[in-house]
Amino acid sequence: MNNFSFYKDGKGLYCLFFIWLCFSFSSIHAKSYNRKSISVFQQNQIQGIVADGSNPLPGVTIVIKNKSGVSAISDYSGQYSISASATDTLIVSFIGFKTALVPIKGRKTVDIQLIYDTTTLQEVRVNAGYYSVKESERTGSIAKISAKDIEKQPVTNVLATMQGRMAGVDIIQDSGTPGGGFQIKIRGINSLREEGNQPLYIIDGVPYSSDIIGYSNTTTGIPTPTSPLNNINPSDIESVEVLKDADATAIYGSRGANGVVLITTKKGISGKTRVTVTASSGFGQVTKMMNLMNTPQYLQMRRQGFANDGITSYPATDYDINGTWDQSRYTDWQKELLGGTSVMTNLQTSLSGGSDLTQYLLSGTYHTETTVLPEDFGYDKGAVHFNMNHASEDRKFKLTFSTGYTFQNNKQAATDLTRTARNLAPNAPALYNPDGSLNFENSTFQNPLAALRAVTTAKTNDLVANSVISYEFRPNWELKVNLGFTDLKNAEQRLLPSTIYDPAFKIGSSRSLMYSNLTSRQSWIIEPQLRWNHEFESSKLDVLIGATAQQQNSSRLYQYGRGFTSNSLITDIASATTKSIFVSDQTIYKYQAFFGRINYNWEEKYILNLTARRDGSSRFGPGKQFSVFAAAGAAWLFSKENFLKESSFLSFGKLRASYGSTGSDQIGDYQYLDTYVSSGQSYNGIIGMDPTRLYNPNFSWEINKKLEAAIETGFFRDRIFLTAAWYQNRSSNQLVGIPLPGTSGFSSINANLDATVQNSGFEFTLRTVNFNAGAFKWSTNFNISLAKNKLISFPGLEGSTYSNNYVIGQSTNIVKVYQYKGINPQTGLYEVEDVNKDGQITSLEDKKTIADLTPKYFGGLENQLQYKNWQLDFLFQFVKQQNYNYTSNVPGGSPINQPLEMTSAWTQVGDKASFQINTSGQNGDAVNAYYNYIDSNAGIVDASYVRLKNIALSYDLPLNTIKGVHCRISLQGQNMLTFTSYKGGDPEFKYTGYLPPLKVCTAGIQLTF
Repeated sequence: MNNFSFYKDGKGLYCLFFIWLCFSFSSIHAKSYNRKSISVFQQNQIQGIVADGSNPLPGVTIVIKNKSGVSAISDYSGQYSISASATDTLIVSFIGFKTALVPIKGRKTVDIQLIYDTTTLQEVRVNAGYYSVKESERTGSIAKISAKDIEKQPVTNVLATMQGRMAGVDIIQDSGTPGGGFQIKIRGINSLREEGNQPLYIIDGVPYSSDIIGYSNTTTGIPTPTSPLNNINPSDIESVEVLKDADATAIYGSRGANGVVLITTKKGISGKTRVTVTASSGFGQVTKMMNLMNTPQYLQMRRQGFANDGITSYPATDYDINGTWDQSRYTDWQKELLGGTSVMTNLQTSLSGGSDLTQYLLSGTYHTETTVLPEDFGYDKGAVHFNMNHASEDRKFKLTFSTGYTFQNNKQAATDLTRTARNLAPNAPALYNPDGSLNFENSTFQNPLAALRAVTTAKTNDLVANSVISYEFRPNWELKVNLGFTDLKNAEQRLLPSTIYDPAFKIGSSRSLMYSNLTSRQSWIIEPQLRWNHEFESSKLDVLIGATAQQQNSSRLYQYGRGFTSNSLITDIASATTKSIFVSDQTIYKYQAFFGRINYNWEEKYILNLTARRDGSSRFGPGKQFSVFAAAGAAWLFSKENFLKESSFLSFGKLRASYGSTGSDQIGDYQYLDTYVSSGQSYNGIIGMDPTRLYNPNFSWEINKKLEAAIETGFFRDRIFLTAAWYQNRSSNQLVGIPLPGTSGFSSINANLDATVQNSGFEFTLRTVNFNAGAFKWSTNFNISLAKNKLISFPGLEGSTYSNNYVIGQSTNIVKVYQYKGINPQTGLYEVEDVNKDGQITSLEDKKTIADLTPKYFGGLENQLQYKNWQLDFLFQFVKQQNYNYTSNVPGGSPINQPLEMTSAWTQVGDKASFQINTSGQNGDAVNAYYNYIDSNAGIVDASYVRLKNIALSYDLPLNTIKGVHCRISLQGQNMLTFTSYKGGDPEFKYTGYLPPLKVCTAGIQLTF
């Protein structure tokens, strides 16, 4: 293949050189333009500091009343400088504060104090994708966090910054391993396919595919394959908006069914050149360990198991109790294997500035992180971000260019030791021999550190570039084109050298293995748009039409190698004696659309917003490739009615509602076609082809119909601001694999299933300004989501293969389990309900109890306190849920440790115990009873928790002796405290037995000059 790559032939160097030229030009232009402005308007140089009464305010805009072309912006020390005459009046404005009119009155130094005004927060413009809208005039449901929220969190994944801060957005961290992924659900699960519930990600107008780039055979140390979302650098983000309802998402059509995540990167700000350097360092540790048995308790359990089975002589392979291993030795294996400290360092620098017409920003970030495991593993991540904005002098022509390049280098263990640390017998031998070599205790001990010699490496390079060009060719008419390009490459290897085995087995490098994954993805997008807006006497009309052309090329190469002359060659698959190619494919996804929006605003009280999109996708067959999605949203600002205008109690009130449809084509490429793959087998010198998929041109788009109603109210000049929303989403025409009989040669065929899934619920957000006087300020943000998922219809469910997974009227996130009855006091065995009373316990007939794993509610409570130069922010995240309890193995039946509470096992007739009789494994009834127990509702427990998700303390250090330098020192913590009754470790997980999220503490300093 001869594909273009950003990284080949020095193209990356050329591109970086071009960026440097743009930066140099913008800087020179800014200087020349400032000199020109000064020469034209030179009168008096007015200087001063803008503050809020206790702290300086950066980014405040200062202009001169009745004069155009002269403005200034305060720097990070609140200082400003502007040319004006002695009789001029300054207009000083800043979001969140009242606009001030300050007469100069012949002064050369004019210090300004702004007064906080919460009502102006409704004037903040929110990014809705193809357009922006005032918060007060928004008809759709959009949640937002800004850079101020992100920079307080010591995290590397953008999804981590959103946890607990957005109503309706449920996020779970998969693993505490660096580079691990996250699960996100926006208003529930819409599709019956797990991979069909991902939202659409847009970075500066460029769609960013969230399809996995990892391979399950190369990323065995984490529960899910590598996600491309790790490539997004949180430090480069200005804001994240999540679009939830039909009004907000329908303009994205087929890609908006599961919500849309809009990521806007940072932009340059006009003014003198600013340099910001931020450095931080910290550590991470496991949030919560399990309480396990110590050596005496463990040995008593094991011996009791043999005694209960009438066995007096311990088998030769039970080294833990037959005297082979030291009976008095105790090791806390969780502390030994998982109790290390992860060390992380982060360095960021940025350069920004420019004139009123041209602004620029250049930033770089480097992050390095180790792990809690007792070996040398590490994760490195670097990013470069550049932005330039330019406008012509008449402001009719505008150009924005943004690009971001990220690289990751991750080396981690190929095996997660969490389950090993919980299972290992507490009297197992030491890890090392006296000479420092690994101890295998005469081949009786499988040393867990040997498994760490198997490693996974991942190297990822990612480029995202975007340019927006617009021209106002007539008053109120704007022509714009959005151009985007992405280029991602991921190279992974899992290496299993022969050194993972006991040397006594004399296994050489001829048994060494390697798996590799080479994945690349490249896409481009072109979106021409035409906008017209007009203000009538008492109303405004805004019309937008546009088109989208997008293409994505992907390729995958999964390989396997076995047998090397030396382990030093294990990374080179060409050196393997046996080679296999598991997957080698290339796919092309093509997408085109036409979209439009009409927004009508009458007297700034009654707002109607109409959006529509006609989509075309290459993922469907002829006649099914196109579909139309549309939505209508309306809002009534009842606080602007005459009877409420003078209200001293109600400062803002809005009712809004929306209804519409979105769709989904998240089924993968070529799914409707007959497809074949190389068999890899030779017949008469010819490599054959195997069929992999049946032709079905009739399956089409999933449809998601969304309905929402909400009320937004502000009281006492918005010091109390409450939003309450109700929503109902119904997803139908489900894209799934319909099971086929084995005689067809295929396990399933892709088709539309006539099933409907409903997600409904309530969302509440509350913002309060608790105190705002003098040097002390205190505000609170609270959000809570009460969500319910339900399968509305599924014709023929009882006779289908899905009958064991779903129940009409219940959640699609249920599990069918046995009904636990308790412990029989006579036999000491667990008992479950025999539902059909046939005297046998069978999964098909007796698993009738339903357990719902959907969170009942979740949310967050954030407080922000500020006193003079001090600022404290902390966020509590809470989740009400059920989840699986941790299970290991039959108690007493093997050398596996157990939870501490299992010491209270049944021992004799009449005992009222919590756990059944211990067994060596020879008691078949006890073994069956144990597995029935963990498959019952007793194995699903309350996993609710409240977590101090984030805390950040900062202090603006006065540097009076160094003019123009701003210094801030900070302490930050993530996952600091967890309050839960769950005993199976950390309660935040989807896949059990993996390293939980880490508790992270960092200290940092920021200098701006």
